[in-house]
Amino acid sequence: MSRSSRTGRRPAPTSFRCRNCGLDVPTDAPGTAHRNHCPHCLWSRHVDDAPGDRAAAELCGSSMEPLAVSVRGSGEWVLVHRCTGCGTVHLNRTAGDDNPLPLVRLAVKPLAQPPFPLEWLARL
Repeated sequence: MSRSSRTGRRPAPTSFRCRNCGLDVPTDAPGTAHRNHCPHCLWSRHVDDAPGDRAAAELCGSSMEPLAVSVRGSGEWVLVHRCTGCGTVHLNRTAGDDNPLPLVRLAVKPLAQPPFPLEWLARL
């Protein structure tokens, strides 16, 4: 008898399909224990309340849009995701195989599209 039939659990999936771009994504990722986003487009799915718990999968399960990049004190980059279904915001570790172009696009977005008219800076 296999372990999964004894415990009543199914084995953890080894990949998932990105709901945004359709890429088949392996669940293993360098630099993180719980891959939760597509390394190509950086979109995610709302499945966790805490990393790896998969507690929100049955309650929400909506797509999570990458909004921004934040940098922790250690220099580690994290993605800021907002759920398109319930509005929950999560911070998610970047992975070593994430595409650097969309990461940099998110990082410079506030400079490229400031939340105020740039002319206001001339008044200071």
